[in-house]
Amino acid sequence: MKIAVALSGGTDSLFALLLLLEQGQDVFGLHARFLPPRAEQPSGNPDPAEAIGSMCARLGVDFHAVDLADAFEEAVVAPFIEEYVVGRTPNPCARCNATMKFGLLLDAARALGAARLATGHYVRQLRHPQWGMTLQRGTDPAKDQSYFLSLVERARLEQAVFPLGNWRKEQVKAELVKRNIVPPLPSESQEICFVPGDDYRAFLRDRQVRLPGPGPIVTMRGRKIGSHKGLWQYTEGQRRGLGIAWEEPLYVVSKDMENNVLLVGGREHLAARGCLTEDVNLLVDPADWPAEISVRTRYRQAPQPARVTVGDTGMAVRFREPQTPPARGQVAAVYDAEGHVLAGGVILGPV
Repeated sequence: MKIAVALSGGTDSLFALLLLLEQGQDVFGLHARFLPPRAEQPSGNPDPAEAIGSMCARLGVDFHAVDLADAFEEAVVAPFIEEYVVGRTPNPCARCNATMKFGLLLDAARALGAARLATGHYVRQLRHPQWGMTLQRGTDPAKDQSYFLSLVERARLEQAVFPLGNWRKEQVKAELVKRNIVPPLPSESQEICFVPGDDYRAFLRDRQVRLPGPGPIVTMRGRKIGSHKGLWQYTEGQRRGLGIAWEEPLYVVSKDMENNVLLVGGREHLAARGCLTEDVNLLVDPADWPAEISVRTRYRQAPQPARVTVGDTGMAVRFREPQTPPARGQVAAVYDAEGHVLAGGVILGPV
């Protein structure tokens, strides 16, 4: 069985390739150009495809590069921009995993003769006695990326390989040093690969996107206490960056897009009992879900006990204890007690 290994040039994907090689797997390297050459190759930096190709040649591994920049612009970048225009907080990495890495890149790998696609994600893939193939949180809690894979279709995940699921980041770095192998592009990947310096505000301005302008900041009691810089620059639950000195810490409670008003309040106003989602991706049939499940609505959030109802148009999540308002456009990932991912959906808003 031939396995294509998606190579970004960094530490994680390189070690995934090495692990599979050392297991005797039949592999080849595959690099996707998601960005135009000028964006992918800043001035003075090596061309990623050339650098990764040279590394593969040294390892005796075949290498292919595919240009998916136009599709990436259409499937990931354009929706990212539109989400901000309508006041949502998008999750482009989750969208990219579903449409690009395990969408078009997996298709390209299959066209090149691979049966499966391996990546450097820190997640585990297990065979459950009742559910069959399952996606499970990675061993490293600081690097677990199951949240970002919860929107990938089950059929696609069944064609994936995740060699780093039981590894921790520091172990991966140490093993590369032990092998005296340096990644061709050793810098850590930024949070959003197409946003320079992770500054989404500058990115949107550079794209000359027409975004909603300033408006009033109003307390939950209806008192205007300042002006916001545009609702697209704020996220539900946000505390820092409001630019207001007040008698108590203030948080973004909600965004009134119709009237261009930012609603703020104290911590007592943050209590959201749940949220609604759309674009639901079921990895386990809801009829087989255990009684005790939990939900993550933010990447760095610990899964919170909840009750989830799956309907024809989405999921309704009801937390056991009130939570910070989930941000519209982010992902709600459903887990069981052992960390198996049961489902994922895009958040429509808190309830």
